[in-house]
Amino acid sequence: MTLTQLSYMIAVAEAGNFTLAAENVFVTQPTLSMQIQKLEDELGVKIFNRSKKPIRLTTVGEQILTQARNIIAEAKRMEDIVAQERGFIGGAFKLGIIPTVMPTLLPMFLTHFIKKYPKVNLSIEEMNTKTIISHLKEGKLDAGIAATPLKIDNIEERPLYLEPFVAYLPHQHRLQGNNQLSQDDLADERLLVLEDGHCFRDQALSLCRFNGQQKTDSFDLKSGSFETLINLANEGLGMTLVPYLNSRNIPDEYQGNIRPFVSPTPAREISLIFPKSQLKIQIIDALKQAIEGIIRGAIAIENVQIVSPYPKK
Repeated sequence: MTLTQLSYMIAVAEAGNFTLAAENVFVTQPTLSMQIQKLEDELGVKIFNRSKKPIRLTTVGEQILTQARNIIAEAKRMEDIVAQERGFIGGAFKLGIIPTVMPTLLPMFLTHFIKKYPKVNLSIEEMNTKTIISHLKEGKLDAGIAATPLKIDNIEERPLYLEPFVAYLPHQHRLQGNNQLSQDDLADERLLVLEDGHCFRDQALSLCRFNGQQKTDSFDLKSGSFETLINLANEGLGMTLVPYLNSRNIPDEYQGNIRPFVSPTPAREISLIFPKSQLKIQIIDALKQAIEGIIRGAIAIENVQIVSPYPKK
């Protein structure tokens, strides 16, 4: 049994197809198939049910897959230990970022980071929190940037910053005369929110004390982007909430429609999340320092209050 065979097995399990898996690991299909067959012969079991399309793992194959991922992760951990001992910060690093953070945070730190750590080969992908967590557990990502707290087993969270919420009011809105808003001001408002699957949607509804059983008529307009929500608000269809960094990208002509909240200011916590095995921890630490250094001063606010996306039990 070799690490290469285990890697090929994982590739087939994820692709559901020998040809596609071979392409993903840059070998010929016959080579990959031969190594998988050798692994099955050595273990004395069938790992894959080849009679179905896409190819599926057998029951014992599911258990072997879990162990294979653990073995590959531990092998990488040994490489990581050596890299840390040498003080080396480099190599491939896969990072997932949630959609409501990526457009604002990434341009702020990416250029600085790649100049400071040119040996790090960053691969960055936008994905929702659920996908980030799944990919972290499966070893497809090294780290993610998401809103926390999540409290997921075997996932560590390292807070980067607190980002306040601000309100966006259309012209002639009844609250336009208020320089600041309170959470109570939102109680009877038609709030435009992101579609299901965005953690910011849950936080916005939590801020408005919406429990999923009342005022459904106030939450019937949903979208996947803040830009769309702002355009809908400008058409008089309601108001919306925006993270502070996103509000800085609103055109100058509409900046007057933004209202902060009174203290304690509601906010979300943004963190680096990664497996507790701490693979490539030296790159994670470098990322954290780079982001904190850039974000410091961009967000300076006291008495922020994190609104949990989870309902109280």
